[in-house]
Amino acid sequence: MPTQSLQRWNQDGSNMKQRFEAAGYEVDLQYANNNVALQVSQIENMILNGADVLVISAIDGASLGTVLAVAKDEGIPVIAYDRLLMETDAVSYYATFDNYMVGTIQGKYLVEALDLENRTDPVNIEITAGSPDDNNARYFYQGAIDQLMPYIEAGKVVIPSGQIEFEQVATLEWSSERSQARMDNLIAAYYAGGRKLHAVLCSNDSTALGVTNSLIGAGFTKEEFPLITGQDCDVANTKNIITGYQAMSVFKDTRTLAERVVTMVQAIVNGEEPEVNDTETYFNGVFVVPTYLCEPVFADINNYEELLIESGYYTREQLQN
Repeated sequence: MPTQSLQRWNQDGSNMKQRFEAAGYEVDLQYANNNVALQVSQIENMILNGADVLVISAIDGASLGTVLAVAKDEGIPVIAYDRLLMETDAVSYYATFDNYMVGTIQGKYLVEALDLENRTDPVNIEITAGSPDDNNARYFYQGAIDQLMPYIEAGKVVIPSGQIEFEQVATLEWSSERSQARMDNLIAAYYAGGRKLHAVLCSNDSTALGVTNSLIGAGFTKEEFPLITGQDCDVANTKNIITGYQAMSVFKDTRTLAERVVTMVQAIVNGEEPEVNDTETYFNGVFVVPTYLCEPVFADINNYEELLIESGYYTREQLQN
């Protein structure tokens, strides 16, 4: 796993470890603290220790080619977990959520919540995307932009900062601090005069948290708060949904993804072909990686209890302020 600094990777790692051990496997779970060299070293040690299968969520998807080539030479299958391993032929399978759909859900939510189809007055939106070294970030971004672009072209959506290209709105390491600092700058430059900000499209919850903190710090009240999108349903963000500071978060039930990866590993160990449902989309620069896509949904104030509490993902106490 890439880091323990984001809640979701702790949950992913814990869910997989629990399920693998329940299935009788010995598990070596490592976190790399967003340090590529450390992640390479961890993988090298796993190979030396005789790993039968490697499940890797890369910090930088294009940085592991050399060590993955060693794994391939040793006959060790590699499953890319949620982040595609790029520029290598040493990845066997990819398990993730439908990343383009994540962005589509976020974009559609704003289209409907802002009634863009019917309204005549334009709305002001800013965009905060994910980390440029994470292949998924561009899928999230593109899915959302494809929903909003017809309204941008029609003049119904305005981006006052003019920052719309992925490279302009990307947030290295999905950092809350970086997204907050950028939002501070946008507010000072484009909204200090009282211009209304209707929404901020944020690709995930850590960037949404930074944006929300910036808006609160700038004096935006709950009554005039922009719609904030997110992804992962982190505890802090779900609390913001409950209190009205975040509109929605795409829910990717990591229990589902963990279960899928366990099933794939079991098939590999048994000499079988794991089930995949996408053999066309995820080109990693060398070949199209056979992929299993899980389907995301979204949580908002209307359904978070059913999705997150009644399903057992969180307890009610975890979401209390």
